Amino acid sequence: MTAIATAAALSLPISLSRSSKFTTRKGVKGGLVVFAISASSDEGGGLVDKKNSWSTLFEVQEPRTKLPQSKGKFLDVNQAFEVARYDIQYCDWRARQDLLTIMLLHEKVVDVLNPLARDYKSIGTLKKDLAELQAELAEAHKQMHVSEARVAETLDKLAHMETLVNDRLLQDRSTTAIATPTEESSVSSPSTSKAPLETVERKTQRKSLNVSGPVKPYHHRLKNFWYPVAFSKDLKEDTLMPIDCFEEPWVLFRGKDGKAGCIRNTCAHRACPLDLGSVNEGRVQCPYHGWEYNTDGKCEKMPSTKFVNVKIKSLQCFEQEGMIWIWPGNEPSSPTIPSLQPPQGFQIHAEIVMELPVEHGLLLDNLLDLAHAPFTHTSTFAKGWSVPSLVKFLTPSSGLEGYWDPYPIDMEFRPPCMVLSTIGISKPGKLEGQSTKQCSTHLHQLHVCLPSSRNKTRLLYRMSLDFAPILQYVPFMHYLWRHFAEKVLNEDLRLVLGQQDRMINGENVWNLPVSYDKLGVRYRLWRNAVEEGAKQLPFSK
Repeated sequence: MTAIATAAALSLPISLSRSSKFTTRKGVKGGLVVFAISASSDEGGGLVDKKNSWSTLFEVQEPRTKLPQSKGKFLDVNQAFEVARYDIQYCDWRARQDLLTIMLLHEKVVDVLNPLARDYKSIGTLKKDLAELQAELAEAHKQMHVSEARVAETLDKLAHMETLVNDRLLQDRSTTAIATPTEESSVSSPSTSKAPLETVERKTQRKSLNVSGPVKPYHHRLKNFWYPVAFSKDLKEDTLMPIDCFEEPWVLFRGKDGKAGCIRNTCAHRACPLDLGSVNEGRVQCPYHGWEYNTDGKCEKMPSTKFVNVKIKSLQCFEQEGMIWIWPGNEPSSPTIPSLQPPQGFQIHAEIVMELPVEHGLLLDNLLDLAHAPFTHTSTFAKGWSVPSLVKFLTPSSGLEGYWDPYPIDMEFRPPCMVLSTIGISKPGKLEGQSTKQCSTHLHQLHVCLPSSRNKTRLLYRMSLDFAPILQYVPFMHYLWRHFAEKVLNEDLRLVLGQQDRMINGENVWNLPVSYDKLGVRYRLWRNAVEEGAKQLPFSK
């Protein structure tokens, strides 16, 4: 990696000499392909051989003698990484030679132009010397750009190798764990060992990941989860709160006992929206003819007519830790609801609800991706962020949570539609450090993306801090938080709306997943497995 650091420090690209002749070595084991770059013996020489007082800074042993020899045999994982390390060492060595060449050429220019450091020469001779040096410098810079592309290609190969090796090691561990003593000999041979079914299915699904075309009606299996739909503080005793969930209208209110209830937002009499009415003694009163419904959906009053037994649909409703949850599915469920509370030491500063005109899966894709921040959020929280050369999301093989590298941010997808993140900041408004543990202050966020309809999402946002508790008591502070949240979301919304438009017209929004898309891809594979009725959902703990 020294070559990359040197090039970054000098703001110069690195290249391979134009006299380089490259050959390719391949080592294969269990699907792992490694390319090693080797140079022919005619490299070197020229200006690089010249010595001066500072050229020792660039003296690094030429690594061609260290190239691992496979002798036609398959490389194991350690040998494969040794070849990869050689590639980087060679690029470093070649880059140092190229930089030294350019420095020596510039030194020659100084010799030509400095009258105190040269013998007398005619104007014609000087022009000829300068023209030759300019041509050599142009060619040297051209080769530096070639080398820059070569290093980028090598880094891409290393990232691909890391993915392949991790998958291979996971496969070997899983196979070894279930093998009997008589099977050990066959397990050690990758050509005869069989990958676990889950691994094979996951690779097959990733190859065929396709999210395109008009949004299809939601599958009924996706409804069989507890969904948070509102913050408790927003539902007062006299409040009617209309919501849409999976294309159906519902209304939330509090019954006689103060417990939250959720019934269909349509009167059984003349289909009038019930949220246009009012709460009367813990019942929803329809504004058309005054029919009143309790939290179970049973009509308890029918003014001006003979009472008949009428009931509208209601949903299981449960309240926990400041949030109201509903179960929109048909299968009965016990209220075993996960905690969405911020970690210990955090205080909640803002709880905001917004309706966004996008499909909830596209919004989740956006929230599970941090690599877009220094390009999209340049006027809000990511203003001034540098663009890393490589962004990765590091996560266990079976989990839906992990942390971003190089950002000090932990993130988790919590089924069915929640994203939790903890952002480490060294001081308010400034992102520093390599992990959240290295930062003294933190911001915790909860995003809930409720699927209202095929083109609308109900977003619940909660923000918590482990510093500046006095901000909770500043008047009208919640207006400032809402303004900031809307500004950040608007930066995303224009992009996601564009994606949605292209998707509806047939474009695949998951066409080319890369390394930093890992958590978003896992969400899509989890969702596909739910809709297909998989007995064991992928990436479960």
